[in-house]
Amino acid sequence: MKSIAVFCGSSEGASPIYKESAVKLGQELAKRQITLIYGGANVGLMGTVADAVLEQGGEVIGILPFFLQSREIAHKGLTDLIMVESMHERKAKMSELADGFIALPGGPGTMEEYFEIFTWGQLGLHQKPCGLLNVNQYFDPIVSMFETMQREQFMQSKYRSMFITDTTAAGVLEQFSNYVAPSVKTYLNDQRV
Repeated sequence: MKSIAVFCGSSEGASPIYKESAVKLGQELAKRQITLIYGGANVGLMGTVADAVLEQGGEVIGILPFFLQSREIAHKGLTDLIMVESMHERKAKMSELADGFIALPGGPGTMEEYFEIFTWGQLGLHQKPCGLLNVNQYFDPIVSMFETMQREQFMQSKYRSMFITDTTAAGVLEQFSNYVAPSVKTYLNDQRV
Protein backbone atom coordinates (compact mmCIF):
# COMPACT_ATOMS: atom_id res chain seq x y z
CA MET A 1 0.00 0.00 0.00
CA LYS A 2 1.27 3.40 -0.93
CA SER A 3 -1.40 5.56 0.71
CA ILE A 4 -4.04 5.31 3.43
CA ALA A 5 -6.93 7.70 4.02
CA VAL A 6 -7.65 8.30 7.69
CA PHE A 7 -11.01 9.50 8.96
CA CYS A 8 -10.99 10.85 12.52
CA GLY A 9 -12.21 13.48 14.93
CA SER A 10 -11.54 17.19 14.79
CA SER A 11 -11.26 17.02 18.58
CA GLU A 12 -8.94 14.93 20.75
CA GLY A 13 -11.65 13.14 22.73
CA ALA A 14 -12.07 12.62 26.46
CA SER A 15 -9.07 10.36 27.06
CA PRO A 16 -5.37 10.87 26.24
CA ILE A 17 -5.38 7.36 24.72
CA TYR A 18 -7.08 8.69 21.58
CA LYS A 19 -4.30 11.18 20.88
CA GLU A 20 -1.68 8.54 21.71
CA SER A 21 -3.24 6.14 19.20
CA ALA A 22 -3.31 8.84 16.50
CA VAL A 23 0.41 9.43 17.08
CA LYS A 24 1.13 5.68 16.87
CA LEU A 25 -0.87 5.39 13.65
CA GLY A 26 1.04 8.29 12.12
CA GLN A 27 4.36 6.81 13.16
CA GLU A 28 3.40 3.40 11.75
CA LEU A 29 2.37 4.93 8.42
CA ALA A 30 5.65 6.85 8.16
CA LYS A 31 7.68 3.76 9.15
CA ARG A 32 6.03 1.79 6.35
CA GLN A 33 6.45 4.71 3.91
CA ILE A 34 2.69 4.99 3.45
CA THR A 35 1.40 8.44 2.53
CA LEU A 36 -1.36 9.77 4.77
CA ILE A 37 -4.43 11.12 2.99
CA TYR A 38 -6.71 13.00 5.37
CA GLY A 39 -9.04 15.96 5.82
CA GLY A 40 -6.35 18.67 5.86
CA ALA A 41 -7.01 20.20 9.29
CA ASN A 42 -4.56 21.05 12.06
CA VAL A 43 -6.99 20.34 14.92
CA GLY A 44 -7.94 17.29 16.99
CA LEU A 45 -6.91 13.79 16.03
CA MET A 46 -6.70 15.01 12.42
CA GLY A 47 -3.84 17.36 13.22
CA THR A 48 -2.23 14.82 15.56
CA VAL A 49 -1.99 12.01 13.01
CA ALA A 50 -0.70 14.41 10.34
CA ASP A 51 1.94 15.86 12.67
CA ALA A 52 3.09 12.36 13.68
CA VAL A 53 3.63 11.36 10.05
CA LEU A 54 5.45 14.61 9.25
CA GLU A 55 7.68 14.38 12.35
CA GLN A 56 8.88 10.96 11.12
CA GLY A 57 9.67 12.35 7.65
CA GLY A 58 6.57 10.89 5.98
CA GLU A 59 4.27 12.42 3.39
CA VAL A 60 0.86 13.89 4.13
CA ILE A 61 -1.77 15.03 1.64
CA GLY A 62 -4.69 17.00 3.03
CA ILE A 63 -8.01 17.45 1.24
CA LEU A 64 -9.90 20.48 2.53
CA PRO A 65 -13.06 22.27 1.36
CA PHE A 66 -12.59 26.01 0.86
CA PHE A 67 -15.22 26.87 3.46
CA LEU A 68 -13.19 25.16 6.21
CA GLN A 69 -9.99 26.98 5.26
CA SER A 70 -11.71 30.27 6.08
CA ARG A 71 -12.19 28.99 9.64
CA GLU A 72 -8.39 28.88 9.98
CA ILE A 73 -8.06 25.15 10.50
CA ALA A 74 -5.99 24.32 7.42
CA HIS A 75 -2.71 22.59 8.30
CA LYS A 76 0.14 24.75 6.98
CA GLY A 77 2.93 22.15 7.04
CA LEU A 78 1.64 19.40 4.77
CA THR A 79 3.41 17.84 1.82
CA ASP A 80 0.40 18.91 -0.25
CA LEU A 81 -2.95 20.54 0.51
CA ILE A 82 -5.66 20.07 -2.12
CA MET A 83 -8.56 22.50 -1.89
CA VAL A 84 -12.00 21.35 -3.07
CA GLU A 85 -15.46 22.88 -3.28
CA SER A 86 -17.46 20.54 -1.03
CA MET A 87 -17.42 17.73 1.50
CA HIS A 88 -18.58 15.39 -1.28
CA GLU A 89 -15.57 16.33 -3.41
CA ARG A 90 -13.32 15.82 -0.39
CA LYS A 91 -14.49 12.21 0.07
CA ALA A 92 -14.28 11.48 -3.65
CA LYS A 93 -10.71 12.81 -3.80
CA MET A 94 -9.69 10.87 -0.70
CA SER A 95 -11.15 7.72 -2.24
CA GLU A 96 -9.32 8.36 -5.49
CA LEU A 97 -5.92 8.86 -3.83
CA ALA A 98 -6.06 6.17 -1.12
CA ASP A 99 -5.29 2.45 -1.32
CA GLY A 100 -7.20 1.79 1.92
CA PHE A 101 -9.13 3.54 4.69
CA ILE A 102 -8.79 3.63 8.47
CA ALA A 103 -11.13 5.31 10.93
CA LEU A 104 -9.86 6.49 14.28
CA PRO A 105 -12.40 7.55 16.90
CA GLY A 106 -14.47 10.55 15.91
CA GLY A 107 -17.98 11.91 15.79
CA PRO A 108 -20.81 11.78 13.25
CA GLY A 109 -18.62 13.07 10.41
CA THR A 110 -16.10 10.27 10.93
CA MET A 111 -18.88 7.68 11.02
CA GLU A 112 -20.50 9.10 7.88
CA GLU A 113 -17.19 9.01 5.99
CA TYR A 114 -16.46 5.45 7.08
CA PHE A 115 -19.92 4.08 6.28
CA GLU A 116 -20.04 5.76 2.90
CA ILE A 117 -16.65 4.38 1.86
CA PHE A 118 -17.65 0.93 3.17
CA THR A 119 -20.85 1.09 1.11
CA TRP A 120 -18.90 2.11 -1.98
CA GLY A 121 -16.84 -1.05 -1.49
CA GLN A 122 -19.99 -3.21 -1.31
CA LEU A 123 -21.18 -1.65 -4.57
CA GLY A 124 -17.88 -2.30 -6.29
CA LEU A 125 -16.86 1.35 -6.63
CA HIS A 126 -13.54 0.37 -5.06
CA GLN A 127 -11.85 -2.83 -3.85
CA LYS A 128 -9.90 -1.29 -0.98
CA PRO A 129 -9.84 -2.36 2.68
CA CYS A 130 -11.76 -0.39 5.31
CA GLY A 131 -10.48 -0.60 8.88
CA LEU A 132 -11.46 0.62 12.30
CA LEU A 133 -8.67 1.31 14.81
CA ASN A 134 -10.67 0.22 17.86
CA VAL A 135 -8.95 2.29 20.54
CA ASN A 136 -10.36 2.04 24.07
CA GLN A 137 -13.21 -0.17 22.75
CA TYR A 138 -14.59 2.94 21.04
CA PHE A 139 -15.96 1.02 18.07
CA ASP A 140 -17.37 -1.95 19.99
CA PRO A 141 -20.97 -0.75 19.40
CA ILE A 142 -20.25 -0.55 15.64
CA VAL A 143 -18.74 -4.05 15.66
CA SER A 144 -21.89 -5.27 17.42
CA MET A 145 -24.09 -3.46 14.90
CA PHE A 146 -22.30 -5.12 11.97
CA GLU A 147 -22.85 -8.51 13.63
CA THR A 148 -26.55 -7.66 14.02
CA MET A 149 -26.80 -6.56 10.37
CA GLN A 150 -25.31 -9.87 9.28
CA ARG A 151 -27.42 -11.99 11.64
CA GLU A 152 -30.65 -10.20 10.66
CA GLN A 153 -29.74 -10.53 6.96
CA PHE A 154 -29.36 -6.84 6.16
CA MET A 155 -25.74 -7.48 5.16
CA GLN A 156 -24.46 -10.49 3.25
CA SER A 157 -21.93 -12.58 5.18
CA LYS A 158 -19.28 -12.04 2.52
CA TYR A 159 -19.10 -8.34 3.45
CA ARG A 160 -17.99 -9.15 6.99
CA SER A 161 -14.49 -9.63 5.51
CA MET A 162 -14.54 -5.94 4.51
CA PHE A 163 -14.98 -4.93 8.14
CA ILE A 164 -11.43 -4.94 9.51
CA THR A 165 -10.82 -4.06 13.15
CA ASP A 166 -7.85 -4.14 15.50
CA THR A 167 -6.65 -2.32 18.59
CA THR A 168 -3.29 -1.40 17.02
CA ALA A 169 -2.26 0.41 13.86
CA ALA A 170 0.15 -2.39 12.98
CA GLY A 171 -2.65 -4.94 13.39
CA VAL A 172 -4.98 -3.10 11.01
CA LEU A 173 -2.22 -2.61 8.42
CA GLU A 174 -1.20 -6.29 8.61
CA GLN A 175 -4.80 -7.29 7.87
CA PHE A 176 -4.81 -4.82 4.97
CA SER A 177 -1.82 -6.63 3.41
CA ASN A 178 -3.89 -9.85 3.20
CA TYR A 179 -7.15 -8.23 2.11
CA VAL A 180 -9.14 -9.71 -0.77
CA ALA A 181 -12.26 -7.79 -1.76
CA PRO A 182 -15.52 -9.78 -1.84
CA SER A 183 -17.64 -9.94 -4.98
CA VAL A 184 -19.85 -6.96 -5.77
CA LYS A 185 -23.31 -6.70 -4.24
CA THR A 186 -25.99 -7.83 -6.65
CA TYR A 187 -29.69 -8.63 -6.61
CA LEU A 188 -29.48 -11.17 -9.43
CA ASN A 189 -29.64 -14.07 -7.00
CA ASP A 190 -32.00 -15.25 -4.28
CA GLN A 191 -30.06 -13.68 -1.42
CA ARG A 192 -31.35 -10.12 -1.49
CA VAL A 193 -29.28 -8.43 1.24
